[in-house]
Amino acid sequence: MAFPLSILDQSPVVSGASPREAVLATVALARRADDLGYHRYWLAEHHAMRGLADAAPEVLLARLTAETSRIRLGTGGIMLPHYTAFKVAETFRMLEALAPGRIDLGIGRAPGGTGLVAAALESRDVAGFPQQVEDTIEFLDGTTPAGSPFAPLRAMPSGTTSPAVWLLGSSEYGALLAAEMGLPYAFAHFIGGDAAAIVRAYRERFRPSPRAGKPYAMLALAVIVAPTDEEAEELALPLALWRLRVFRGISSPVPSLDETRAYAWTPREREETLRARRVVAGSPATARARIEALIAEHHADEAMIVTIAPDYASRLRSYELLAEAFAIRRQAA
Repeated sequence: MAFPLSILDQSPVVSGASPREAVLATVALARRADDLGYHRYWLAEHHAMRGLADAAPEVLLARLTAETSRIRLGTGGIMLPHYTAFKVAETFRMLEALAPGRIDLGIGRAPGGTGLVAAALESRDVAGFPQQVEDTIEFLDGTTPAGSPFAPLRAMPSGTTSPAVWLLGSSEYGALLAAEMGLPYAFAHFIGGDAAAIVRAYRERFRPSPRAGKPYAMLALAVIVAPTDEEAEELALPLALWRLRVFRGISSPVPSLDETRAYAWTPREREETLRARRVVAGSPATARARIEALIAEHHADEAMIVTIAPDYASRLRSYELLAEAFAIRRQAA
């Protein structure tokens, strides 16, 4: 079963590391992903979270255009209500000028943080999100209607290529909007929602557009790979503990293995963790089989992998083992 394999990086801040080290680890992983043959490398957007250092993906993407040569680069995503359509269009036209034909603009409407974050960023009402998406595309492509007061504007630097535009989501809202606008859709399986029904609704209601003639669905999966199933399961526990803290409003770095081993889980916490778990953890063979099953089950076209481990070496090894399991280096060569 062949499909593209990509990476979503949230720039996790692990226990004992600084946010700067998290950013540098992202740069290093992007270089390695380019060598390994991964198809895309996307950066997420979160704000005021001690465990994630990815507050400005568009800035870090500019650095990655100079650090890579083949892999597509993008955002998963830009949280559009925080910005104006024209500013986003010019930012991504600049990125397109730096890496022509390699830039993806993944757009979401979630705040990427708390209500206080949205207030601090002076975010727009999410009810205007569909119009913002449409405006952004028109500015990118120079197709603003003649009757609009913004028709004379051109997002610079202009060029013969344009960033690919994606809609992101974990609910039916984003899927149906992507279908209506004729855009590729990325579903955040690792967050939640009825993925099978949502992707099916996207495919059934898709309307072709100048940007996409047919539906294209990507499944974003949380994955941790290690030489054995047992080691992978242990490496997945710090993520479970960190998520439990996030759900309870506790902001902290991703805990270490030692911290996780020492934590006294209550029966209720174990139940909550198991109920909320959406992680593929296992050996290369186990992980490949499970990812292939999920792609087939959801009729997805591509898998995007997000890996949060208790240390950067384990995260890098996970992506290396997964690339080897899928033999993507040979496919990309």
